[in-house]
Amino acid sequence: MVSSPSVTEAHLILENGKKFKGKIFGAVKSVSGEVVFNTGMVGYPETLTDPSYKGQILVSTYPMMGNYGVPSFYEANTLKEHFESDKIQVNAYVVSEISELFHHWNGAQNIDSWFKNSGVTGLAGIDTRTLTKILRESGTMLGRIVVGNSQVKLYDPAKHDLIQEVTTPMVQNFGKGKKKILLIDCGCKNRIIHHLLRNDYSVKLVPYDHDISKEEFDGLVISNGPGNPEMYPKLIENVKKIFAKNKPMLGICMGHQIISMAAGAKTFKLKYGHRSQNQPVIDEKTKQCFITSQNHGYAMDTKSLPDDWEPWFTNLNDGTNEGIIHKKKPFMSVQFHPEAAPGPVDTAFIFDKFLRVLK
Repeated sequence: MVSSPSVTEAHLILENGKKFKGKIFGAVKSVSGEVVFNTGMVGYPETLTDPSYKGQILVSTYPMMGNYGVPSFYEANTLKEHFESDKIQVNAYVVSEISELFHHWNGAQNIDSWFKNSGVTGLAGIDTRTLTKILRESGTMLGRIVVGNSQVKLYDPAKHDLIQEVTTPMVQNFGKGKKKILLIDCGCKNRIIHHLLRNDYSVKLVPYDHDISKEEFDGLVISNGPGNPEMYPKLIENVKKIFAKNKPMLGICMGHQIISMAAGAKTFKLKYGHRSQNQPVIDEKTKQCFITSQNHGYAMDTKSLPDDWEPWFTNLNDGTNEGIIHKKKPFMSVQFHPEAAPGPVDTAFIFDKFLRVLK
């Protein structure tokens, strides 16, 4: 049995005036945000808790979601095993069909209950294929989910400091290894920390605006995160100063854009971003292709990259940059998600490479 758990009708209204009628699940309230689409078939618990989706109304192109339920969200461990943060990060979730029933060994509740308990709105019964075609032709746009005659203003996440909303409020320490990794939290996914906590390593997670000039560490990682990288000039300047220390450095997604801009490159907004688990990238040196998990709306302009850096990976769909590496120093960054949550795990070797350099 597949149906929408709620009978409350609502409309998704795009900023160009296009309107889609559906039925609410989760919290019954009107919301606004940037409307983006994701082509993943599975992995919604990880995707919906990814801080990079802050401020966005996420559309799933796959026709049915929720059939394997949601794991227990009340784990005692700080680093939740099946989620990428401690809450649902999207402003709203739009699907074609939502499943009330679920069958999975670790399923504890359905999506409707999870969204209700979290106070997040969902909208089912939408022709998401048609909606995706509109987004592909027109590009990512703002939108509203409107319940009844309620009024809600258009919310543009590009004009807000989204990283401040998702970064850790305090310094956190993980592991007891001798080698110390400083992790700048721009909206870090739990799986990144899991990958770094291997062998003889410890991780110190700090807020994105933390004074890192006084920190002692063996390697630096700048995490993924939401929003426009141009809004963080202070963070970019801090990373420029760290270059002088010649310590191993890895950037992921937003971290890649921050490192690129610290190096002197420029970024630009993509038409509709890369948000999926099936983006092909090619290693410019080996010409080997990898299938990657991605979630970003901005990219680095390869033509603006300084001579002492070189492209590492390139997206095979649109030719945009997917990673850079310094020609002489231990600095590297990737636009995709090597932690692969949700998968695939093709590029987990990026962490191995960084940890080998750190060693």
